Amino acid sequence: MDPLTNPGPIKDIVLYDQEKHVSSAVWDGQERGALRCHEHTSKLSEWKLSPKQIELVERAGFGYLRRIPAISLDNPLISALVERWRRETNTFHFTVGEMTVTLEDIALLLGLGIDGKPVIGVTYTTCSAVCERYLGLAPDSNYASGGMVKLSWLKEYFSGCPDDASYEEVERCTRAYLLYLVGSTIFSTTTGNKVPVMYLPLFEDFDDAGTFAWGAAALAFLYRALGNASVKSQSTICGCLTLLQCWSYYHLNIGRPKLNREPVHDHFPFVLRWKGKQNGPTANRDVVFYRKALDVLKPCEVEWLPYENMDGRYIPEHIRNSLQLGRLKTMLISFDKAERHLPDRCLKQFGLFQGIPEDVQRWVRKSRGVDGGVDLSVKMEAELSEWEMRWENIVPDDVLGVDEADYMRWYLGITRKIVGRPISLSSEFQRTISNVREILELAENFATHDLDLERGNMISRVINLAQDCLRDQVGVTGIATESQQQNEHGKRIRGKERVRRKGMGKRRKGIDPMEDYGGSEDESQFGPVVEVGQMHLPLSHTNSVYDGTHLYDAVTKVDDMELCDTIPQLPETQDISKIDGSLLDDTGKSKLDEEICTTNAMSGEELPESYDVKREDKESKVDDDDDGGKGLSDVSGEENANREEEDGTEMGENVAESSSLERRGENNTMVA
Repeated sequence: MDPLTNPGPIKDIVLYDQEKHVSSAVWDGQERGALRCHEHTSKLSEWKLSPKQIELVERAGFGYLRRIPAISLDNPLISALVERWRRETNTFHFTVGEMTVTLEDIALLLGLGIDGKPVIGVTYTTCSAVCERYLGLAPDSNYASGGMVKLSWLKEYFSGCPDDASYEEVERCTRAYLLYLVGSTIFSTTTGNKVPVMYLPLFEDFDDAGTFAWGAAALAFLYRALGNASVKSQSTICGCLTLLQCWSYYHLNIGRPKLNREPVHDHFPFVLRWKGKQNGPTANRDVVFYRKALDVLKPCEVEWLPYENMDGRYIPEHIRNSLQLGRLKTMLISFDKAERHLPDRCLKQFGLFQGIPEDVQRWVRKSRGVDGGVDLSVKMEAELSEWEMRWENIVPDDVLGVDEADYMRWYLGITRKIVGRPISLSSEFQRTISNVREILELAENFATHDLDLERGNMISRVINLAQDCLRDQVGVTGIATESQQQNEHGKRIRGKERVRRKGMGKRRKGIDPMEDYGGSEDESQFGPVVEVGQMHLPLSHTNSVYDGTHLYDAVTKVDDMELCDTIPQLPETQDISKIDGSLLDDTGKSKLDEEICTTNAMSGEELPESYDVKREDKESKVDDDDDGGKGLSDVSGEENANREEEDGTEMGENVAESSSLERRGENNTMVA
């Protein structure tokens, strides 16, 4: 099927949430622009860690994450990737097939452990008790909200551990740093500058903290963030966006900066390859630019095995031994978030043949209670049981693939082929109008004297349908300028009122738009006029009928030739400025235009709201020094400390759905 008319999916057996997806809004011409990206790494370098603290951080499993610097985010690139993300499969749907960020990617790019205990525990709705216990200090009400604490408070009170500090104080400062680290990177939220304190108990024992699968939790968190951001009502995204952007750099030759060939860029973790100043053109690369590039993505622009030639000597042994879990088909867990990891849908990323994957089991992202003191492990028994069996659920490397053509034939039937329209809506509109006008002209000039009654009425029907289409289409375009016309009309009215109050008013020469044109109530000097949106078009053959010899108007029975001779024809583009000069005043202003503006202003009708997905969070504010990092969008969203909805709205702000333009009534008669 032609993607110009149906971009897919043709079968909704996989992408069953298409109507909610942002690609549906984009196809309908509803642009939401670049997403606001929440990642707060700009102040991490201001923490001064002592050698003792660095040792504790490494024992906790974050030694490599600590080394990753702040990397400027390419918000348009991330936004375009989100448009390709499908939460039904937790994969990107590209033109070449499905791809995703896997456990292997997060292990190699961030150096986080992907094997171990699931990251889950007890939730909190207040900060005082847990902070007092693990940090030795409780934040006041200005720095805490619900079960979340501000990043700025952690930095202000714990970023400089004294050299002569006791071991207990060193541990407390290190716990504060780890909470800041995860809250600004892998678990960053749309609150802008806060982190849940529920992670603190996991840092009580640093050696025990190193046994958690932090990489799997970070990937679950990112999957949920991508899924939420892919809903068309959202305008923000959080999670580890540095991971997402660098994954794209490695796998896709789109927006990829030139590499700086310093020795450190070949070190582990592999995100460091993109450290430092990046070269390459970035001007004019907006969401539309990247969207078009992804819509025509070629196989030669995809790196399925980007780490194949990386120096394996830099990969730590515990990471190298767990890379087999990259093909793990299981549930990933991060406290109340559980997301499916489905590597069987992108086996090419592991150098294997891609077969047609199994049907995706539909699962509902349940909203689990996060009241204070709740141990989530009790509420997620099924997911935890699946994780415990993880080594038994690795996709084998001898999976039988299918012919590439067979796979692509299946894939193109279940995927969304393109996101953006190859031809803009305005261009399609103009093309449609042009074609309908041509049809109308051919029908009106068609010789009917030799036709029988039935065929003559068919021609009449074609004329009526074409005229109806033109009326409807013009009405839609006219509404777009109503606000401007009303503003101009209001200015003229206010100016006239001021002149009248001063007693100096004189009517301008010519026909006043509020005066009678000289015709009857129902007719202007153009003949019968029907109001169409904001334009008034003379109609010929409206509701025409054929009597076997001529086409007649059903009411007046005026001969077709006489009607054409009587009614002056407007220019084909219906440009009011091109109407006969008799309707223009001394300034060249169209009297008919003034008449239109005045009539619409007096009607009291209100314009519908436009689609605006960039509406600011009502309670969003930047209220500490952790916002505004280089290349980052650190904007506070509406806070929901511990209870986030998981149906596609929890990490993004809700914004107004698209408001449809209302069509005007078709045969409203203008009163002169």
